[in-house]
Amino acid sequence: MVKVKLYTLHVSPPCRAVELTAKALGIDLDQQIVNLLAGDHLTPEYLKMNPQHTIPMLDDNGIIISESHAIMIYLVSKYGKDDSLYPKDLVKQAKVHSILHFESGVLFARMRFLFEPIIFGGNSEIPAEKKENIQKAYKLLEDTLVDDYVAGNSLTIADFSCVSSFTSLMGVIPVEKSTYPKIYAWLDRLKQLPYYEEANGSGANEITKLVLDGLMKDSAKA
Repeated sequence: MVKVKLYTLHVSPPCRAVELTAKALGIDLDQQIVNLLAGDHLTPEYLKMNPQHTIPMLDDNGIIISESHAIMIYLVSKYGKDDSLYPKDLVKQAKVHSILHFESGVLFARMRFLFEPIIFGGNSEIPAEKKENIQKAYKLLEDTLVDDYVAGNSLTIADFSCVSSFTSLMGVIPVEKSTYPKIYAWLDRLKQLPYYEEANGSGANEITKLVLDGLMKDSAKA
């Protein structure tokens, strides 16, 4: 079994997207935990490998790749038995790329702007405009799901990327099933994957609890 090193933190959605991809490919990751709160990502050793000091970061026998989408594409291209998770067909590939950009530019970006002030800044409230922006992101995801999966009728890395951010958000900003039935059907499909809970579900619950505990703690102080 292939084994590569991944610098990661399970509560991080981009890290979980890579973990989902690795599980789907049968790659046994050597996971190196990077504690952001302790500054592990700012050590000289880490900065030498990754000057942007981000996670996840892949070390494949000395080949260093940062940024979750780049890592997923690399893993599928190098270790995939076929191209189903990342199609070689240009039209299908372009659809995957468009969803990956939607995830990074909308889902993850809005989640980050919501979570970081709570986790790192001690904020005790979620501004109304941020809640509204998250609901708009949910609507965009719902409208994107014209097929069974986010980039068509088959599972791709775009699903792994989107589900990692979405499931991190849904426990903090509720998602009504009656309003977003396509999202719930899509999520149910992904939950059927044998590796889903280990690679994503548990981490999504962890970050949800982290954010909600932060809100409750700071509210109590106030």
